[in-house]
Amino acid sequence: MPGTSGIDPVHFLQGLIRHPSITPTEAGVIDVLVAALEPLGFTCTRLRFEGDGSYPVDNLFATRGTSGKHLLFAGHTDVVPPGDVAAWRHLPFAAEIVDGVLYGRGAADMKSGIAAFVAAVSRIPANGTVSLAITNDEEADAINGTEKLMAWAAAEGHRFDFAIVGEPSATARVGDSIKIGRRGSLNGQIRVTGVQGHVAYPDKAKNPLPVAAGLIGSLSGKLDDGAEHFPPSNLEFTSADVGNETTNVIPASVLLRFNVRYNDTWTPQTLIAAIQEGIDNLDAQGTSIDFRVVGRPSRSFISPIGGGVETLIETIARQTGIPPELSTGGGTSDARFIAQYCPVVECGLPGPSMHKVDECVAVNDVEALAALYAAFLLDFVR
Repeated sequence: MPGTSGIDPVHFLQGLIRHPSITPTEAGVIDVLVAALEPLGFTCTRLRFEGDGSYPVDNLFATRGTSGKHLLFAGHTDVVPPGDVAAWRHLPFAAEIVDGVLYGRGAADMKSGIAAFVAAVSRIPANGTVSLAITNDEEADAINGTEKLMAWAAAEGHRFDFAIVGEPSATARVGDSIKIGRRGSLNGQIRVTGVQGHVAYPDKAKNPLPVAAGLIGSLSGKLDDGAEHFPPSNLEFTSADVGNETTNVIPASVLLRFNVRYNDTWTPQTLIAAIQEGIDNLDAQGTSIDFRVVGRPSRSFISPIGGGVETLIETIARQTGIPPELSTGGGTSDARFIAQYCPVVECGLPGPSMHKVDECVAVNDVEALAALYAAFLLDFVR
């Protein structure tokens, strides 16, 4: 069993939270990481990426060792804004501990994962190769963060055997669930254009709203029956806008926005084709329909049950007495950028308070996660 000396994960987490690193401002939080990692033998490289229509972002790549299995830990130091600070019982960047609970923005999502991993590597021998890829751009655009950081690492010759993303993955207790994959995500919009006119003379207009309603009804909901490890894919409309502030004007057009979360039954290409087919099969009733994808779809992925995934399952079962549930639920994460380089899972704390007022984590959970990471590191590099 690994020892408990080294960096205190709870104290270290407090230090990370006290730097208000709201996307994309890192607010000195990367300096805190470098100051902790360099004495542990890590070579730290700060990388600033910019362009592609997004803001500049500071990132960190730290590595220790040159032989044996190569484990990558990935995470993000950026946090969402705290909102109305007056609504917080504990100031969002004070990192107060009250009755065994540590409060602060980023406590759950996901500075706790980073703190626990840094504490873990401080407690074990420097065997194998361990790297950290840390970005300050996960909560917003995610353009100049992990995706470019991984491409840079690959170009530098780094090859990874397995990766852990320290996002909240547990449900009730540390280790009860890990995410071995994620559904893909596709955003789209459909504009239905008719003819504007007076409501008293509908014969002289063409109302696009009935067609839009038909599209919502025909395209919404489940797209399949699910797949191994994945729930059904689903399309959800999120907005319908005619820009009409009066009650006596038939609108000229209506803009529909939607998102699809899809499993590995689909690729972006087959999904787009299926949506287009559904539109083509609907009677447009004299209106015109324009469909387009907004942004770049993210693909679904699943990590094979073997190698690092199997080792992590065995470590968790030994540490907690129960193997973890293997999940693909939830939204998206930077694991989607890592999956093309190596198998990857998300393994972190329970996260029911993430993005909420008074975001918090149990102190005991932070310590338990650090112990779990340390045990896995020893198992992985054997």
